Formats: sequence, C-alpha cells, structure tokens
Amino acid sequence: MSAQKAVHWIDSNRESIFQSLAQLVEIPSISTDGDHAREIHRCAESVRKQMDLAGFQKTEILEPSGAYPYVFGEIPAPAGAPTLLMLSHYDVQPLNYLDQWLSEPWKLTRRDGRLFGRGAADDKGGVVAQIAAVESWIKATGKCPVGIKLLVEGEEEIGSKNLLKLIQANPTRFQADALVVCDTENLAVNLPCITYSLRGVVTLKVTVHSSTFPSHSGMVGGTLADPALGLCQILGRLCWNRGPIPVPGLYDQVRQLTPVEKDACRRAPVDEVAWRRDLGVIPGVSLALETGKTIAEQTWRRPSISAIALEASSIRGASNQVLPKAEAVLSCRTVPDQSPEAVVDSLTKFLTQSPPWGMRVEVESLGPPVKWWITKPEGPGFQAALDSLRLGFGTEPLAIGCGGTIGFVEPLEILLGGVPSLLLGIEDPQSNAHAPNESLHEGDWYSLIKSMAFLFERFPRKS
Repeated sequence: MSAQKAVHWIDSNRESIFQSLAQLVEIPSISTDGDHAREIHRCAESVRKQMDLAGFQKTEILEPSGAYPYVFGEIPAPAGAPTLLMLSHYDVQPLNYLDQWLSEPWKLTRRDGRLFGRGAADDKGGVVAQIAAVESWIKATGKCPVGIKLLVEGEEEIGSKNLLKLIQANPTRFQADALVVCDTENLAVNLPCITYSLRGVVTLKVTVHSSTFPSHSGMVGGTLADPALGLCQILGRLCWNRGPIPVPGLYDQVRQLTPVEKDACRRAPVDEVAWRRDLGVIPGVSLALETGKTIAEQTWRRPSISAIALEASSIRGASNQVLPKAEAVLSCRTVPDQSPEAVVDSLTKFLTQSPPWGMRVEVESLGPPVKWWITKPEGPGFQAALDSLRLGFGTEPLAIGCGGTIGFVEPLEILLGGVPSLLLGIEDPQSNAHAPNESLHEGDWYSLIKSMAFLFERFPRKS
C-alpha cells in the first residue's frame, strides 16, 4: 500500500515536522487585540512557504478587504478521485497568567512527551499536520491520491468573520467532496475521536447603571445604589445549584437525547478525577453538574452560561468611589434545537426583571450568534475517517460530541452541497488551549498525521 510509504516518510521526518511547528509557534500571531497585524502577515507567509516546500502545485495569500490574510494551497485531483477541503487556522489567543507558564510561550518546548507553546494545539499543530500529511504522499510516492484544497485562516479566534464571504465569492474554487478540520478534541491521550456535534454560542453584555458619574464612597456609600453589587446580585440569579439554569423558557427548545445518545454519554471515558486534575480544580470545589447528568452529557448536549468578563473598575486603579455602572460579558452555549433569538429573548427578560434598587439594566448581543451543529457519524466518508484513525493510532476511535463551537462547519456544509464534515481531534484534556502551558501530545500528533495520510487513500472514489 502506498499509504505505508507515506507513513514511513512521516516516521523518518519527525524532526523536520517538529521544526515546521516551531517556526509557526515563534510568531505571536494574535488576532484578538488588533495589535499584531505584522505578526499575522509574517505567519501567513511562513505557512505559504511550508506549503511550497511540501509540494503544493499552487499556493497564494488571499487578502479580502478588511480581513486578515488567508493562505490557500491546492493539488488537483487525479482522474476520478475526490477532493478534500482542509481547514485550519494560524491565529492564536493572547497570553494570560504569564507567571504560570513553565517555558517560553513563543518557543516550542518538548517536555514529558508533550510540545508546549501558544498555538501548539490550537491550531498551528493542525496546520502543520495537514501540510505534513500531504507532503508525506508527495515526497514518498511523487503524487497525492486525492485532490487537496487547503485553506488556512487568520481569524478563527475572532469568529472566522470573513471565511464564508470569501468562499461565497467563488464557491467553485473551494468546491470539494468533504471538509477535514483538525481543531477538536480527543477524550484522552491515544484515544482518537471524530466530533459529530458542537454547541453554538450567544454572547451578551449586561450593563447596570445607577448614575452618570462616580461619587465618593464615604459621602454617598449606603445611599447611592451600587451597580457593582447590583450586577453581582443579577448574575447570582443564574446559579443553578445542581438543577437546570433557572431561566424561564431556556430549555423549551432543547432536543432530548435518544436512548442511544444517552448511553454513549454514559459510556464516554471521561474520568472525573483526571478531569479535575487536568483543569486544576481546587480541592473541595464540586462540579456544577445537573443532578443525574454526566460530564459528557452536560458539556455536549446541555446549554450553559459562563461569565467570561466582569468590570466596574480595575483593582489596580481602584479608588473610594461608588461607580456609575458595572458590566459583564456572558458566553451562552446553545444546543440542538435552540434558536439564538429565543435564547437572547429569555435571558434578556430574566436579567432585566426587578433590578436591585430599580437600577437600569441593559442587555445587548456582542456580535452575531453562532448556531449549534450536529450530524450523524455515518456514511462512507465517516467510515473512511474512522478506519483511518484506527490505522493511524492503532486504537479503536470514538465518535463524540463537543462543548465548543466552530461556526463555519454547518454553513460550509450547506454551501458545498451537503458534503460530510470530518472533525478530527488534535487536543486532549491536558492541552490547555487558550490557557497557560498550552500543549500538544507529540505522539498523538504524529498519529493524527498518519491518520490523514491513510484517509487520502481510503476516502471513497467518485462513482
């Protein structure tokens, strides 16, 4: 089998693949703050250079108006062969909790079988994995058995806001027989997973007002309504205490799990002790699970509300004042069959009712919502992916749900005529994506590359 030649090339070139990832990790391609445009462009150029060296026949950098650059590489399909549209992203989250990093965030560092660095797992590891899988076939056999269209974006961490517009402008150019994305999770090291459901997300800003300017807390404290305390009381209403989130109407559209789905959640190999350890849960802090729900069911198929930002004034800049307003940002994860509009309506009514001291409460959406996605992990494309993961990892793969959100999956499926979306896991519970000491399991990473090499050979031919 030619795939075995490609796999042998991967095994023989691990160090060069490692160096390719190191080249990308050293570039702080942060997309979230608007301050790293130069680094974003430098990273795009580095990705294009790696595609060229891998043997892509055509590469280019696409720069739609107002967008960070996309990198596009293509290999035409042999006669009768399918084409795969592979998606990944080179932009990363900013650094946080710098005192907790055990090595330089912008230097790929080997430690305990893992590769540490910002973007190593999310998603520069995915970029290099896709390029290396293609390169393994070209360098080992002189050709690739399928057509490849590789699109690497620089805006995923800010919502992929120009991706669909780019593809809608020229859908024929990006037409393919399947999507292949390497930006999801595996439930454990050496347990390959393919994701078949994602939660959606609605982001809201809640603002509580009491006055038009700050006042001396000694002169007016206890008399002037405190919006910071009022905001805390309002957000406290969301605490669910082991039951559903107490927002009327929030669960009216939630699709019930089938017995098969519920059994799959119950059998998912999610170890609570390891889960708590990997997330750094403080001893004595219980999980916020609804009674009777497993971790898998809660994160895959139940809605959630997280307060991801709170602001009245900074602690560093604190002074003795009653502040005029306080704000919070809520990340609301949605599940089948919730409509974003209904979620916003339910939360707005709940958060604005009977405010403390009659203060003015405003709720507004921050950006467009992202819809949930779910499919059936069935059909020849999914079977080829599962078989390829089994060969690449030497372990039986699982089809799983995921609590995260990738907004472009369903719209691209529709735009490309209902092609299957194959979401292959690259992260694991210790990856700490978006957090200090982000890392990638090195052995699993090479196994993923091998799995894609097998997929190129096993994906169904056109009839």
